[in-house]
Amino acid sequence: MVSRPRDLEAHDAPISTRLLAGAASLTLACCSSAAAPPPVAAAGSGHMQVKSASSLTATKGSDHFFTGSVMVTQLFQATEHTRASGGSVAFQPGARSAWHTHPAGQTLLITSGTGWVQEWGGEKKQIKAGDVVWTPPGVKHWHGASAGEGMTHIAVQEHVGGVAVSWLEQVSDEQYAK
Repeated sequence: MVSRPRDLEAHDAPISTRLLAGAASLTLACCSSAAAPPPVAAAGSGHMQVKSASSLTATKGSDHFFTGSVMVTQLFQATEHTRASGGSVAFQPGARSAWHTHPAGQTLLITSGTGWVQEWGGEKKQIKAGDVVWTPPGVKHWHGASAGEGMTHIAVQEHVGGVAVSWLEQVSDEQYAK
């Protein structure tokens, strides 16, 4: 049984107050058995993983995807339980990615230096350590270091149908200089 607040008599309160009180009472009555929390993994069925920094390996960024000196460190991969992958990308001065898109968007966390980002048809924007950049799904863009200073970022993107990125043409020297 749902009880009304004692200080609210149906005939004394304005209609809006009565409706609000009634809605609150119904919400409490019908939803008091809220959805159960997600199940906790049984003991021994899964374990937290810690990758030490010394176990991570930086590799040279592919000339198909980058211009200039770029080192990529894969931090984590998508799994059967998660859709996101992430990596640290270090660009030397003047280095940059090719134009590309992400089916579920991408977040960049700038960890050091100064760089640039640009979406197709837009202005080139400066980014610095501490900045966070969100690129929506399907937006053609590039990112990289400024001409005079290197830049490192952590890139996080979700996979859709096993795809996290679609690489396109290289950013020309003219496009980079604009």
